[in-house]
Formats: sequence, structure tokens, C-alpha cells
Amino acid sequence: MRKIINPFSTPMNQCFGCSRHNPVGLKLDFFEDGEEIISEWQPRSDLQGYINVLHGGIQATLLDEIASWTVCVKAETAGVTSSMNIRYIKPVYLNHGPLKLKARLVKLEEKQVLLHTELWDARKQLCTEAEVVYYLFPEHIARSKYHYPGKEAFFLPAGHGVGKPGSRVNKGLRE
Repeated sequence: MRKIINPFSTPMNQCFGCSRHNPVGLKLDFFEDGEEIISEWQPRSDLQGYINVLHGGIQATLLDEIASWTVCVKAETAGVTSSMNIRYIKPVYLNHGPLKLKARLVKLEEKQVLLHTELWDARKQLCTEAEVVYYLFPEHIARSKYHYPGKEAFFLPAGHGVGKPGSRVNKGLRE
């Protein structure tokens, strides 16, 4: 498992999903685990729909955000959501502990990618899943217009120590 570095992390980046500089954002971190991109996130009470239940729009946002990072790392470019087919399976309770997000590429084509995303609760129950289609930008457009830095910018050099199994940043992410 390797920690993914956020190369977009600047005060100007106010991404609701991943920016550390957005005071009301989700502040997600991501890891590459084989073919999957994963994240762990603690839900907050200010993001509820029904009492003690995570709002469905936030669930969709979580899955869309991990899909985007999967595009950056696995498809090695940037893109935008073209469609999302989401299935809400079980309520996501705010007081059951951290959530685990997973995403993987299903089908990669020249101009689009199909991804499968999942949201699991702390009790290891699948609560929400989505099939997400992303329109892909050619890499030169992703770099020039959308600040895509290239796949190499998402990882520290080998042997750095961050993201190795058992390191502090990986605690709690293994099933």
C-alpha cells in the first residue's frame, strides 16, 4: 500500500473533497492498494440528512472524489464525471466509526473510463456503491488546463518510508 501525495495541495485549491485548505471540506487522503484506490474517512454530524445518517449527497460526493483520484493515478490523466449510477444499500450511520472508500478501474478507453466505487462502514458492511463514467482529457490538455502533474507527482520516491505497510499513515486501512 502506498500513500498518494496530493500535488494540488495549495491554499488556492479549495476542493471540497481533498483540499486541506477548505475549512468545511472532507479533507480526504488516498492510498494505492494494488489495483484499488482506498480512503478512510470519519463522518461528521454537520453532514447528516436524517438524524445520525450521512446525507446521500455526501455519500455520492465521497464516491465521486475517490473516482477522480483513481482516474489521476490509474488512468494517468484528469477527467470529469460524465455519469454516476449510485445504489444506496444501507444507511451510513455517523456514530459507527470511520468509513472505507474503494475504487477501481473497470474499463479504460481512449476518451472515457468506467469505475466501480464502494463505501463501507466500520462494521465492514457495503452501504453504497456506484458505477462512475469519467470523460478523460488527453494528457497534454490535462496538464495545460487542469494542472495534472503526471503520475510521478502522486508518490514519494521508493524507500522514503511513508505508505509502507505498518507505517503510521496506514493504520486502520487494512481489513
